[in-house]
Amino acid sequence: MEERDHFLLELLRLEGRGDFLLQETCRGSVGCMDTPEFRCEDCLGTELYCKACTVGRHVENPTHRIKYWNGQHFKDTNLWDLSLRLQLGHPPGERCSNPSSIHNDFVVLNINGVHDVTLHFCECQTAQSRTTQLLRMCWFPATTLEPKIAATFRLLHNFHILSFESKASTFEYWQTLARLTNNTGLDPPKDHYSALLRMVKEWRNLTLLKRSGRGHDPGGVDATQHGACAVLCPACPQPGKNLPDGWEDTPSEDRWKYSLFLAIDANFRLARKNVSSDKADPGLNKGWAYFVEEDTFKKFLRDTGKQPQEKSSCASHNAVNLAETKHSRDLAATGAGTVDCSCHNMKRPCSIGDLQKGERYINMDYLFFSTLQHSKDVVTLNVSYDIACQWSKNIWDRMATYPCQMHVERGTKEFVFLVPKFHLPAHVAFCQVTYSHNLIKGVGRTDGEAPERGWANINPVATSTREMGPGSRRDTLDDHFGDFNWKKVTNFHIILFRKLVAAIPQRDQHLTDFNDFNDTLVVERPEEVAQWKVAIEGWEADGSQTNPFEVTTTTMSLAAVQLRLSQKEAEDLEHSLNYSLHMEVSPSVLISTGIEIEDQQRRLEREYAALGAHPTDLQRTKLQERSNTLQHKIEQWCKVQVLYMSMVVCVHASDSASTISSREEKPYEVKLWLPSQLKGASNEFCEERLCRYEWELRQAQAFDALDDLRRHLQLRSHLYKFKDNQLCGQRVNTHAAGVITKVELNIKTDSERYNRAWTALAILSGDLQEHSWRDDLPKLEPEHVRGMSDGYIGQSEGNRTLSWIWKARGVTTGDREGETVLTDVLRVEWCKSRARAHRWTEEVELLREEMRRVCAFFDWHAAWWRDQAGRRIGLDVAKLEGLEAYARRQAALRIMMRDSCVRKWSAVPASLPQVVP
Repeated sequence: MEERDHFLLELLRLEGRGDFLLQETCRGSVGCMDTPEFRCEDCLGTELYCKACTVGRHVENPTHRIKYWNGQHFKDTNLWDLSLRLQLGHPPGERCSNPSSIHNDFVVLNINGVHDVTLHFCECQTAQSRTTQLLRMCWFPATTLEPKIAATFRLLHNFHILSFESKASTFEYWQTLARLTNNTGLDPPKDHYSALLRMVKEWRNLTLLKRSGRGHDPGGVDATQHGACAVLCPACPQPGKNLPDGWEDTPSEDRWKYSLFLAIDANFRLARKNVSSDKADPGLNKGWAYFVEEDTFKKFLRDTGKQPQEKSSCASHNAVNLAETKHSRDLAATGAGTVDCSCHNMKRPCSIGDLQKGERYINMDYLFFSTLQHSKDVVTLNVSYDIACQWSKNIWDRMATYPCQMHVERGTKEFVFLVPKFHLPAHVAFCQVTYSHNLIKGVGRTDGEAPERGWANINPVATSTREMGPGSRRDTLDDHFGDFNWKKVTNFHIILFRKLVAAIPQRDQHLTDFNDFNDTLVVERPEEVAQWKVAIEGWEADGSQTNPFEVTTTTMSLAAVQLRLSQKEAEDLEHSLNYSLHMEVSPSVLISTGIEIEDQQRRLEREYAALGAHPTDLQRTKLQERSNTLQHKIEQWCKVQVLYMSMVVCVHASDSASTISSREEKPYEVKLWLPSQLKGASNEFCEERLCRYEWELRQAQAFDALDDLRRHLQLRSHLYKFKDNQLCGQRVNTHAAGVITKVELNIKTDSERYNRAWTALAILSGDLQEHSWRDDLPKLEPEHVRGMSDGYIGQSEGNRTLSWIWKARGVTTGDREGETVLTDVLRVEWCKSRARAHRWTEEVELLREEMRRVCAFFDWHAAWWRDQAGRRIGLDVAKLEGLEAYARRQAALRIMMRDSCVRKWSAVPASLPQVVP
């Protein structure tokens, strides 16, 4: 900031003649004695020249901006005003023997503004067409018939890259050019937006064809096949391009390495208004890149007719249930569907299409089967879709009703359907263990959410494409998708390196965790662990077998017991047995509400204890409000309690008389006198029905508390490991310690809740003749509260034992006196721990295989480009040289990209493969 004044003064100095203030004669040519009055804004330096020298110096730069010194200040002028004339069809400065009539109204758009240019076309006997003469000047004509407007290649390339990075529209770019030309509004340029729009559309298409080698095909552009212009993913399996010889004969246990990962999704941000038509605005790509060919697609939709949309039997998926009701008023397309490469987030050939009315199966099926035509030789496909549980049910039946060209050889392929990780929690429990990326063999750490990340990149374009005609929109989106793919390709050497460096320690850590866990269980339950291993290996080999991740025992929860008791009371009412003494509160509701109030009392007590010596007014206000609310609940509950437990009146009176104190009783200190408390304190008689209700609710409370305790213990173990391995520095360690402290408090709360339930059960069990309950719910001592991998204090690794909370027996579905089954949490946690170790091990192997495939693909692509160099014949020498030079340059580029990958990946730390049980 110290130099601010200096910089400002230098900028103002340039508003004058600066270093050339005293220059009296022009130095632009030898012997020139004219007055220097003109400065070029785009040439190097700020020297002034006379009119003739300025024109002479700009024969090769006719779109530079010129300023004229009028004696007081600089004034905008241009080379057109200075009478610069260009001759096309000849080298700069060379005269034409037969020039055309003068064109003094020609307009050239360049990155520095809009320029009027005076020119002559060549009309010699050997002259090329006017469009060719412009193209060889690197000017792109706006029309092939009597062109009067052109844009420089430099401008088109500049806007092309700018639109990818900033998502700027053509209209915004035109506005920029107009302001660069005149930013005062006094003399704005004529509107050439429509011409620029047309040139940009054509430039996109020509660039696409050029970069995909279509100019080298002897058949020309018309020989282009569907999807031929798409940028392919070099890391995905591409048979004939990057897979080793004999990969088809790979043993089944290793075939997963050559799996193709696909992810399906729809984006309703990419809607298009019902403007223009395919006839008025045809697309130029014609299905050559990412969008499917529109005419064939629409014909398929018409011929196939309206297919019934099956309703979801899973969660209430809007994508399924509301597919036919998606808002489509004034819209020609409600969005777009896609099938992406799930591992690397790249768009696939012929994988994108418009949605006419929501995410219908018929649209998504077409895109799925269309893009599979470009991977016919791949054997194993992992397909991710957020509604895969519904969509995959009848997909093969639907395929049979579609045209033969849409069919896939299902018998020679293996399809695995999955649900993306972020979407999976919204599904029912069955789907969460059947379609999970975390549990399925061979998917590594793929999450299936690639399309969502891709949409984030393209969504900013949706505002402008929404207003476009159908062809322009498809071509524009195709262009953006192609650039998105290309950026991925150019960054693979970094992306895969980072992934592998991150995956190796994760693999080692999860292998260590699983081995520790497995060793502990093998000592405790060797036969059961062996059975689990057989079961999970069988399920991985054959998905129709019993899923070991599924819950097989009945879980008792407080909510489930409350529901059961309410249903029992409803049955009693149907049989004219009404035990309720209150219109709204039944006996079971009274007891369950009392237990809930008891939990709230303990929570409030902890909050008061945590206040500290100097609480703020806000903290005290919040606690007082909670105390008042709880006090009101207790008073209302006690009024109803008297109806069912009249003896509590005497107990309350006796208790009040014996605890007379001047201190006001806090709400969390009020005794509720539930049946167990009543019997434990005064041995008062309580109706057996109420005791039975509390017994069942207390059992469920104990099981709930055990579940929460186990979950928080696992969380604590994870946090400690994460803190030790990943965190460095006082600030982050202090923050982590605070999180762990909260988890420790939850563990203490769970233990206290279990012990309250256990104490109540112990009191009630005698009168209710319940004697075997301690087998399921032992007494919880402090030394029992420890993680799966923790032993008693003083126990060594060799003699460590597992706490009973991890071996607690579940509720059986048969006779309670019979043999009980192993609790689900132990089996499922073992399976999940094994799955985590396997997925990270697979991730490392997949990344190494992808690195090999990327290098092999670049080698293949370089050879392909070398083959293109000599395919065209019968052209003039200059064109043939250009074709060969471009092909050779592309081949050399692929070799450089391969070498860059090899150099980068040579730094990957060597790590021996580890054996996973």
